[in-house]
Amino acid sequence: MKSAVIVFPGSNCDRDMAEALKLVTGRAPEMVWHRETSLPDGIDLVTIPGGFSYGDYLRSGSMAAQSPVMRAVREAADRGVPVLGVCNGFQVLTEARLLPGALMRNAGIAFVCRDVALRVENSQSVFTSGYDSGEEVVIPVAHHDGNYQADAETLDRLEGEGRVAFRYLGQCNGSARDIAGILNPAGNVLGMMPHPERAVESAHGRTDGRRLFEGLLEAVSQPA
Repeated sequence: MKSAVIVFPGSNCDRDMAEALKLVTGRAPEMVWHRETSLPDGIDLVTIPGGFSYGDYLRSGSMAAQSPVMRAVREAADRGVPVLGVCNGFQVLTEARLLPGALMRNAGIAFVCRDVALRVENSQSVFTSGYDSGEEVVIPVAHHDGNYQADAETLDRLEGEGRVAFRYLGQCNGSARDIAGILNPAGNVLGMMPHPERAVESAHGRTDGRRLFEGLLEAVSQPA
């Protein structure tokens, strides 16, 4: 699997993502600077990592969403290439309108950094095929602006179309309906606040995030 990690000024989880991808796929990803206007040829997966792109000025992810590389990311998504945005990457995807809704300040205006329990709501996407629907997993979070919000119509549509990928089990940050991750209509773009790349090997204390990458690898390796 040929993957890419988009790197913005202020990204700080890009190497974590790269190491997770290398561990699971056996191949180091391409590190793509935000000023690039194209992605490497033959790319199978694009990832937008966590961090504080542009120092979270204006709104988290808003400046990164205007970076030149995001046009290429959008074009890749339109072609059906899987795009994974984690934490700040989720914020970037909403600001770029690749996903609906917005990530607001956490309820209580406090940074949350801990392991959280999630329920897998949809196991039919390329990102979640390594899990079972209804399965409970534990993956760490680390964010200040992870409070997912959208209007009632959008939330109902996400629920009705099976586009809620992960849901918090218990209060985490005030997210509407405890949503932790959502998919686009085609199912090839996932934004999630928890960090699966921080739960891929025993040294991390848990490995529930590894199956997301393993499922991706299996899905994109399937013959067309």
